[in-house]
Amino acid sequence: MNHRIRVLVADDHSIVREGLRAVINGERDMQLIGEAGDGEEAREKALALQPDIILMDLFMPRKGGIDAIREIKQANPHARILVLTSYSDEALVFSAIQAGALGYLLKDTSAQELPEAIRCVYRGEPSVDPAVARKLILGFGKARGGVPEENGLTERERDVVRLVARGLGNQAIADQLCVAERTVRFHVGNILAKLHLENRTEIALYALRTGLVRPEG
Repeated sequence: MNHRIRVLVADDHSIVREGLRAVINGERDMQLIGEAGDGEEAREKALALQPDIILMDLFMPRKGGIDAIREIKQANPHARILVLTSYSDEALVFSAIQAGALGYLLKDTSAQELPEAIRCVYRGEPSVDPAVARKLILGFGKARGGVPEENGLTERERDVVRLVARGLGNQAIADQLCVAERTVRFHVGNILAKLHLENRTEIALYALRTGLVRPEG
């Protein structure tokens, strides 16, 4: 590909940053453009460098990852953030997604899986570790204070939910359903409003929890 995915890494452990640097720079379609050792530096470099992808740890000095995600998204709603952490606590995952993260991976992710997750998030597709997704199938509804009402979805909207959960972007969904891309955007907006969700990652988690799709792995 002509454009290389420009990645910013935020982690307070230098040995982790070194490992991520090797993985990212080992991919022909990726380039590490910056590193941050704490959440405040991550926010500053994200706004200054405008990376395509921000790899964000959650527990860092000066400013935590979730606060950094929230502030970055407030300043740049188009920022694409992939959490990479050691923690799979449901409340933590949910908070990161609510703050604006599009993906959530654990640090035991393999060197082969990480680049694929970066590419998914770069395309605007959610990427959640399968183990994390399984834990959230029930916990997600509780965090919302109950089960979202599913009866309000039309059959076409349910089709869109399934395809979003499989990681397809709007144009790919439009091609599958033989409709215009703007029609898919309209359906996604309706789904978010009806289910009181915030983003496509939450749609994917909802689909897993309700059985519209089955978790992989």
